[in-house]
Amino acid sequence: MPINLQSFLVLLAAAVITVVLCRKLKLPAMLGYLLVGMLIGPYALGLIQSSDEASHLAEYGIVFLMFTLGLEFNLAKLNAMRRIVFGLGAAQVAAVLICVAAAVLFAGLDWKAGLILGGAAAMSSTAMVSKLLSDRSELNAPHGQNAIGILLFQDLAVVPFLIIIPALSLPDGSITIPWLNIQVDQLLFSLFLAAIKIVFVLAVLLSLGQKIMRPWFNLVAKQHASELFMINILLVTLGTAWLTEQAGLSLALGAFLAGMLIAETEYRYQVEDDIRPFRDLLLGLFFVTVGMNLNFSILISEWGIVLASLLLLGPIKVALIAGLARLFGNTAGTSLRTGFALGQGGEFAFVLLALTAQGGLVPSNVLQAVTAGVILSMLITPFLIQHSDKLVLRLASSEWMNLAANLHNIAVRSMAANGHVILCGFGRSGQSLARILTQEDIHFFALDLDPEKVREATAAGESVVFGDAAKREVLLAAGLMRARAIIVTYADTHSAMKILELAHQIRPEIPVIVRTQDDSDIDLLKNAGAAEVVAEIMEGSLMLASHTMMLLGVPLNKVIRRIREVREARYQLIRGFYRGLNEEADEGDRSYPRLHTLQLTQNAHAIGYTIAELKLEQFQVEIRSIRRRNMPPIQPDANFQLNSGDVLVLLGEQDNLAAAEMLLLQG
Repeated sequence: MPINLQSFLVLLAAAVITVVLCRKLKLPAMLGYLLVGMLIGPYALGLIQSSDEASHLAEYGIVFLMFTLGLEFNLAKLNAMRRIVFGLGAAQVAAVLICVAAAVLFAGLDWKAGLILGGAAAMSSTAMVSKLLSDRSELNAPHGQNAIGILLFQDLAVVPFLIIIPALSLPDGSITIPWLNIQVDQLLFSLFLAAIKIVFVLAVLLSLGQKIMRPWFNLVAKQHASELFMINILLVTLGTAWLTEQAGLSLALGAFLAGMLIAETEYRYQVEDDIRPFRDLLLGLFFVTVGMNLNFSILISEWGIVLASLLLLGPIKVALIAGLARLFGNTAGTSLRTGFALGQGGEFAFVLLALTAQGGLVPSNVLQAVTAGVILSMLITPFLIQHSDKLVLRLASSEWMNLAANLHNIAVRSMAANGHVILCGFGRSGQSLARILTQEDIHFFALDLDPEKVREATAAGESVVFGDAAKREVLLAAGLMRARAIIVTYADTHSAMKILELAHQIRPEIPVIVRTQDDSDIDLLKNAGAAEVVAEIMEGSLMLASHTMMLLGVPLNKVIRRIREVREARYQLIRGFYRGLNEEADEGDRSYPRLHTLQLTQNAHAIGYTIAELKLEQFQVEIRSIRRRNMPPIQPDANFQLNSGDVLVLLGEQDNLAAAEMLLLQG
């Protein structure tokens, strides 16, 4: 039954409200989508009946997710990860399948049911895990690489299951091959044909695709039509997915191959930005439809099977994956984090279970109970990943030693640094900023989560170490108490908020500058304590405007004045850098207005005074803002009274700032 407009509006309204609440409570948004589906679905409030069309539409969310994963994993990277994908991934699928099949046989079902349920249990949620790890900036961490590698093999392993399950529904017996005049088993023959098909399709797509993709995208890009470029992305993604589906493979596998081929071209980043809205929208719809499948009556009537499914998809699956990761040479902490990330059912489990229902190979009550167990395991996963660090520290004693060793390495590297700048992230923006700081003889210390990048940068003599800047211990080891400033060089609001919270707790007076994609999160980050937020889109627009005006003959001083006015209206702290400054001024001039932060200690003279009573105007010094513990930055008026612990942001010339500081602290 197609979903009507009224039902679709109910779905959208419920999704918006629930996801907003989840964000307020600092819970993953996908958890909100699952809850929406559970509440408005046919087994709860019944506002929307199960819709096949909505489910089919939601499946394309998985297609676009696999496409974006393919953009991240080009052929060279996949070849480098072959040990994880085809070693650890194959071992994980085999181990879980054997374990679950043994449990099913022990419960009294036949081997066919064991094979099917074992295959379904071996699958994890690519959509959920990749999104959660991406939000936590852990895709490049060792456990993130393990998780993605295993998920890739799981997606490949779905293909033979999609062929085996219908074959298992066929009556037992053999068939005759006409041209050879021999009899073979039907199941073995079907699998043999499928293997040939898989090898042929992959060989054709990977060999021809590399030769066609770059010239084709060059042709489309030369037309300079954004809508044509977008249509071309959809054509390539869905077209490749359609080809693999026609060959008896999965849509998701074709989309992944398309992403890998485009990753070899120079259009990778543009494609990734263009496809993101489609992916996020359809993935949200997918998780809603997953939640709609939870039958609450089954939870009661078949609670034993549901509980057994949860145990197999929870502790047992986590332990199996963690043990295998350990055997493949990972540390105890990395192994456990890999297990926590993948210890749930996945979206392809629903596909396999639905296909099984058509063949009648497993009792319907068992299928419904297992489906409920998969959904519940997916509901638990966001909490499990969110608290994985604490769980790992409790379960792996060696993790304390590894953590201490890593922190010791960071502390040793940063020990000589004093009055330095902490760079959170050492990507393109971080490296460009580091070069400018070096030219100005300003020391920096960078933290990054990409081990390969850290290795290469360290070998080149850069002051960068592996570490998560959003963790208290790492910031302290990086010399937070001795640093002059913190710069968040990557555009990730979630991570920046955690860094701001930690910096505000440990050392509230230190200025934190944050980079963001656009100006939508500026107020949020400002209220969290950011000294300044730099929006890429706005700065790019200003540079474009300045070059345009100069090319049109506008005098240089007028261009600078116009850009200064725009910046002053948007970025408060930049006003201090420009006020009273002419174009020929030397930046080393002591009369150059600058900003200075000052914390009022317990015995400071200014405590209890209002700003008007201090008469700072005699020094030509202005209090631009005040940060008070657990409060957003305050724009004070003349009657604002100062308290102990207040952090004042002062604006003035260097000599005047020194005099004002003496008045504020000593009287």
